Amino acid sequence: MIETIYIEEGIRQHPRTLQICRRFAQARKILCQRYTEVFNPKAQNFRLQKRQPALILAEKHDHFVHRAPAGYGIGGDENFYFSHMLNCLYDCRYCFLQGMLQSANYILFVNYDDFALKIESISREYPDQQLHFFSGYDCDSLALEPVTGFAAHFLPVFADLANAWLELRTKSTQIRSLLDTPVIPRCIVAFSFTPEATAKALEHKAPTVQRRIEAMTRLQQQGWLLGLRFDPMIYQVGYQQQYRRLFEDIFRCVDVQHLHSVSLGVFRLPENYFKRIHRLYPREKLFAGPLQNSAGVVSYPDDLEKEMLHSCREMLLQYIPESLFFPCQL
Repeated sequence: MIETIYIEEGIRQHPRTLQICRRFAQARKILCQRYTEVFNPKAQNFRLQKRQPALILAEKHDHFVHRAPAGYGIGGDENFYFSHMLNCLYDCRYCFLQGMLQSANYILFVNYDDFALKIESISREYPDQQLHFFSGYDCDSLALEPVTGFAAHFLPVFADLANAWLELRTKSTQIRSLLDTPVIPRCIVAFSFTPEATAKALEHKAPTVQRRIEAMTRLQQQGWLLGLRFDPMIYQVGYQQQYRRLFEDIFRCVDVQHLHSVSLGVFRLPENYFKRIHRLYPREKLFAGPLQNSAGVVSYPDDLEKEMLHSCREMLLQYIPESLFFPCQL
C-alpha cells in the first residue's frame, strides 16, 4: 500500500517510526529535515498524488490541540479537536481536505505523547466541565489504525481523564484495537454515512454502508458508545427516499441505547476550497448540483437546505429522542 516513506531526520529513531518502517520494509525511505519540504510546495497535483500517496513521518512541535469551530459539537461544555494525521486513506469527492491541502500524501505525527500532554493539561484547566475532543477532523480516525496505532495509544489516555470525551470519527471497519480493549465510557465511535447510491458514487475506497453498519453492530455488542454522522447530506432527486432507506437499514441493527449522538449537516465548502476541488474534478456531477455562494460558503440555496434538514430530522426523530440530535450549525 505504501511505496514511499519520507522521514524527518529528527524522528528517524523514534519507536513509532521504526515500527512503521519495519511494517513497510520494502518501501523506499527518504530523509528530510521538515515535512513541509515535501508537503507544502505549490504546483502539486492532489488528484495524481491520490492514486499512490506517500507516507510522511513527522514531528509536530506546537498547536497540538485547537478549539473546535463555533457550532461544532455534540453536547460538551467545551469542544476541541486534534489531528495526529493529515489526509485520508479514502477518496471522497466532497472532502474539504482536497481544497485545503496542497498535497494528497499522508502526514503522520509520531509524537503522540506531546498531544496527550496537551489534552491532559486542558482537562486540568476545566476540571468542572465536560470536554469533547474530536480526532477525525483532518483525517479518518481509524482507517490506518493497523499502521498508526492511534486509538490503541489514546484510549488509555482518555480512560484516565474524568472530564474528557474522545470522538473517533470514521468510515472504517478497522475496529480490532477497540474490540481488543476494555470499553472506555467516554469514547464515542462515530460513523459517517451517506445513502448507498451516494456512497458508491462519491466515497471511493471507503467501506460500503453495510460493512460500516456491521462494524457498529460488533462494537455495540461489546458496549461501546456510538455516534451517527449524516454530514454532509448530498442533494439529488429522490433524496428523501434514499435517506429513509438508509435510516431504516441503520436502525434495524443499531440499538438506540448505545447511541450517544446523531448529527446532521448539509454539503458546504468555503468558496476557495470549492474552486480548487472543482478544478480537480470539473466533470463531477456533485458540483453541478443546485449550489450557490453565500458569504463565501458554497452550499445549497437556503430553502433547499432547510427542506433537507427538516425532512431528515423528522425521519430521524422517529427512531431517536430529540436529546440525541445535534444539527451541525457551521
